[in-house]
Amino acid sequence: MLARTGEWVDGPRAVLKMNHEDGGFDCPGCAWPDDYKGLHLDICENGIKHVTWEMTGKRVGREFFAAHTVTELSGWSDHALEDQGRLTEPMVYDPVSDRYVPIDWQQAFELIGGELRGLDDPNRAAFYTSGRLGNEATFLYQLMARELGTNNLPDCSNMCHEASGRALTASLGTGKGTVDLKDWEAADALFILGVNAASNAPRMLTALADAHRRGAQVVHVNPLVEAAATRTIVPHEFANMALMRATATSTLNLQVRIGGDLALLRAIAKALLEQAAHDPRALDEEFIERHTEGFAAYRELCERTPWEELERQSGLSRAQLLAAARVYREADRSIFSWCLGVTQHEHGVDTVREIVNVLLLRGNLGREGAGPSPVRGHSNVQGNRTCGIDHRPSAAFLDRLAKVCGIEPPREPGLDTVGVIGAMARGEVSVFVGMGGNFALAAPDTEFTYRALRACELTVQVSTKLNRSHLVHGRRALILPCLGRTEQDRQRGGVQATSVEDSMSMVHLSVGMRKRPASAQLLSEPAIIAGIARAALPDSATPWEWYVEDYDRIRDTMAKVLDGFEDFNRRVRLPLGFRIKQPARELVFLTPSGKAEFSSAPLPDVLPPPGTLVLGTMRSHDQWNTTIYSDDDRYRGVKNLRTLVFMNRQDMRERGLAEFDPVDITATARDGSTRSLHGYLAVPYDLPRGCAAGYMPEMNVLCALGDHSSQSDQPIMKHLNVVIAPAARPGAEPAAAVSPGATTP
Repeated sequence: MLARTGEWVDGPRAVLKMNHEDGGFDCPGCAWPDDYKGLHLDICENGIKHVTWEMTGKRVGREFFAAHTVTELSGWSDHALEDQGRLTEPMVYDPVSDRYVPIDWQQAFELIGGELRGLDDPNRAAFYTSGRLGNEATFLYQLMARELGTNNLPDCSNMCHEASGRALTASLGTGKGTVDLKDWEAADALFILGVNAASNAPRMLTALADAHRRGAQVVHVNPLVEAAATRTIVPHEFANMALMRATATSTLNLQVRIGGDLALLRAIAKALLEQAAHDPRALDEEFIERHTEGFAAYRELCERTPWEELERQSGLSRAQLLAAARVYREADRSIFSWCLGVTQHEHGVDTVREIVNVLLLRGNLGREGAGPSPVRGHSNVQGNRTCGIDHRPSAAFLDRLAKVCGIEPPREPGLDTVGVIGAMARGEVSVFVGMGGNFALAAPDTEFTYRALRACELTVQVSTKLNRSHLVHGRRALILPCLGRTEQDRQRGGVQATSVEDSMSMVHLSVGMRKRPASAQLLSEPAIIAGIARAALPDSATPWEWYVEDYDRIRDTMAKVLDGFEDFNRRVRLPLGFRIKQPARELVFLTPSGKAEFSSAPLPDVLPPPGTLVLGTMRSHDQWNTTIYSDDDRYRGVKNLRTLVFMNRQDMRERGLAEFDPVDITATARDGSTRSLHGYLAVPYDLPRGCAAGYMPEMNVLCALGDHSSQSDQPIMKHLNVVIAPAARPGAEPAAAVSPGATTP
């Protein structure tokens, strides 16, 4: 990647500064915690890609837009769009020329402000954020939206870990995991569910390799046995890197069928309960009695669930299920970690609650080396939620915000991501502001999302690089370029630091290293938000400009509003920052019963209807979310190809398919409409029967907007029932199609 971007000086400097407490910046990739032992190379391949991709010397300014219409650019690949380089100045869409043309910052702010002031209802605006936004900007963003009068604050969590937050809140009274990095080092067993660590949280591989070396059991649960689920080369182990010597990262791999995780977990519980009849150590009965509620009902549920059904729904043999239970039974301290392979299902909340059930059975909570540990796949997505990006804010949070900031925030819930897309399509939301990310590609039901965005009066995208969301725009549209993580944020009060929260609730500072940003016209995200707020709320008493002069002032206000942020400015400057207190870690459960709650959800039927397969979407190796660095996937042996579907060999034979045969993939939505991809290539892979997989965002088109979980409202991108058949037109270019008259709520 250094060679690709030509950053031979600043690139290596950035690698040495990334994820370090001594004036370093936070990796813009995953949310894995920084190593508390002070490693000098706490990096991964993906982190280097993210940083050098941002530090490219290529620029996208007025000359580029003058040379290319939006219609022309719409035909470019997503890789080609981002590969043009960094955006350099604010641009506004000109419908006459079909081009973006320059606009100065004040005019851009006034355009947005005028549109927002003219709304007859503030709920006709929506304010989206991806996980890259720092905590200070996040707090200002939600403050602006709520002062305007709306809780329409959709975010990428609505599509990723909403199920985790709702499940953990219901079971434990807190929406976050309870463990930290030291717990990972003390665990006797690690269960990793629905995660491809190599592409989702690569620095996790260090913890997995260390665990294996010290004799801990590492169990990977995933339909695909991914490359890093067996062995890895840890980046800062120089001798091993030089010799290309890999370290084992697993002791057991279980290829559960897509959606079968809950059945596996219930099988572990059933085995423990049966063993407890003759081995009192199988359960922690004292913990269950003192700290939990609902155990009797859960025990009865497990006892009446037949082993044959657990085998059928999990796709695993009874021997495999008992092997997993044995690992858990023999470990004194266990951690369960999971990601989107668990949450992006209809029953995602139930599955996460089942994880907690299994932890509670052996008292694996509130002690070192044990507990639930959801893996966030994007830097600071957890911090966004902590600092107020929530369409369903609590009354307590709104009360504090009102008292400290002197505003009257709206009390009714706002719209999440799925709700906003539907509202835009119906004309009920006419202004969309995207703070980072690539909403048009990240969202489900691609063609419908495109139509929804194009129905808006105004779309605003705050970005570092050109992407698809700039080309799928409203009647009026703005591109507002912002600073990147690597660049110094210099305000009137000097160089500013922003804070981020990792997936284990550690909050720390990030300071850009590059003194010269990609363009002198770039603004920081807090400055952009303040500019919009002042234009939209000209009579606001909020000191927007004063906040931007010195981010310590924002943090002082945050300390008064946010639980756990007391004495924010001092504590965030401590080595590695500070950890937000998690009550459940101290066995304090903010649930109705005051105890941890067992759930007794029915076992879902996850088998596909006859003739169909269950398809799950995923990233390739050379990709981060919607950013595609190349068409290669080294982890799965694929080169120069993304329009493919991985299939079980026997499923291919039943359909008369050979390797690389073109196929049509059709998903039928709950409303009966169909969405298809044509001309994709079938690639045999080690997958359970009845399962298939392919890359997002290309396959997002198959997930109808109405196909979202009734438990979490998350799109079910990991559980799409599809028909795969030989292509009707074998020589045709890959394409997408939606059935005529398809309707989506």
